[in-house]
Amino acid sequence: MIIGVTGGIASGKSTVARAFAALGIPWVDADDVAREVVKPGEPALAEIAARHGRRVLLADGRLDRRALREIVFADEAERRWLESVTHPRIRERLLAHLARLQARGAPYVLLVSPLLFESGQHRLVDRRLVIDVPEALQIVRTAARDDVDEAQARAIVAAQMPRAERLALADDVIDNGGDEQALGAQVAELDRRYRNLAGSPSVP
Repeated sequence: MIIGVTGGIASGKSTVARAFAALGIPWVDADDVAREVVKPGEPALAEIAARHGRRVLLADGRLDRRALREIVFADEAERRWLESVTHPRIRERLLAHLARLQARGAPYVLLVSPLLFESGQHRLVDRRLVIDVPEALQIVRTAARDDVDEAQARAIVAAQMPRAERLALADDVIDNGGDEQALGAQVAELDRRYRNLAGSPSVP
């Protein structure tokens, strides 16, 4: 069984994944895979550089993610083009990573993806878990984490799927607006539920 874990930026998806990992559940992060497909030597990076030139490359030839982010968040057409280049390659590698994790024999595995619905990756999973936080908290966390001003943080949040729409597509929801203890309790309860669905006993 594959559980898709998603949520808006700075909602705490990786924190939730690590909490599941502490219970013995493996996971693959679509963000990590997205970085893999734009490494030097990868076809996707060559296509991006051909379209945007040196302005999206660092001195050592790696992708300047901040420069590219500024371009795609300012231009919807550029964002769609970038997704057409990267999403098929990301999907292919995600499938390979998930197959390796499933071969280990865990009762279920996690696919952590900020674009689970937008990219069509929800079709790869059996259940969809949304990590939810208030939008105001997202903006504060994004500005602090990514070292951007409030206006850019708001633009990043606004460019994503609306919170209400994401929640409407969820099979399960974790509220990550509270403390670590509250989060841990929700993860433990979902772990029991998922193990039951997968026909595996819960951890003690």
